[in-house]
Amino acid sequence: MKRILTIAALALMAASAMAQSDAEPFKGNLSNDEYKVYINFDFHGSGINVPGHEILGQLPGYLAKQRNSFYWLITSAKIVGKDKAEIELINDYGSEDLTATLTIKDDSTYVLTQGDGSALKVPNDGKWQKLPQKLVLKKK
Repeated sequence: MKRILTIAALALMAASAMAQSDAEPFKGNLSNDEYKVYINFDFHGSGINVPGHEILGQLPGYLAKQRNSFYWLITSAKIVGKDKAEIELINDYGSEDLTATLTIKDDSTYVLTQGDGSALKVPNDGKWQKLPQKLVLKKK
């Protein structure tokens, strides 16, 4: 009897975890292996602490370069449909900012499209690398 109850409880927890991720499509981790960048974000809830920038408090998220401490901070995010969010970003120096949209293409593919403002640039081997106007990211 205990075994049946345990299995039922585990099945319910697994089902609720999957339903929660479907109910919150603008929350999680996205990455692009070609440019070695990733986005950690939560546009639904309390936000995220940016590593090394905890003094700023909870933010909707950030874009970062793998093996680097440079960040583009997502300062505001507004979900404008079931598959689209408008975001504002600023680099961690505070010298550049831009608006962008994050669009869901399917369960695991998102597209970050740069709008008005500065171009997204990340450090790469001692130089600044511009990211494409439309950056395809995969959900992890």
